[in-house]
Amino acid sequence: MNNLNQQIIHKLAKYSLSFLWIFTGLTSIYFSPEIGYDILSNANITGLVADVAIYFGGILDIILGLWFITSFKTKLCCMVQISVITTYTVLLTFIDASFWLHPFGPLTKNIPIIALIGYVYVSNINHIQSRSNQS
Repeated sequence: MNNLNQQIIHKLAKYSLSFLWIFTGLTSIYFSPEIGYDILSNANITGLVADVAIYFGGILDIILGLWFITSFKTKLCCMVQISVITTYTVLLTFIDASFWLHPFGPLTKNIPIIALIGYVYVSNINHIQSRSNQS
């Protein structure tokens, strides 16, 4: 694959992941917070703790999406994203493991998302190396 195609795919991956993080955060806080509250109530997490979890998680998602767009310390952002996804996955598995079998794949989708983040991480390294080789 030539360098231009790699750059295009890299940008598409970053912007689509950024969109996913930002939209998920907005959905959690504004568009459909009741879904998050329902999930948390299944684990007997209600009241102020549930409020904090919903808003903290939503704000964290939005921040990760915006951070990714800036290209500031992209490798670190990728590592943080993978850590957050892993944490969310473990927590949701304990709250309701049936999400692994859900037809819309709220947990199974995390596997290709992590792979795409890994691609951005690696392609970012290659992009930096190719820029330094051109200098």
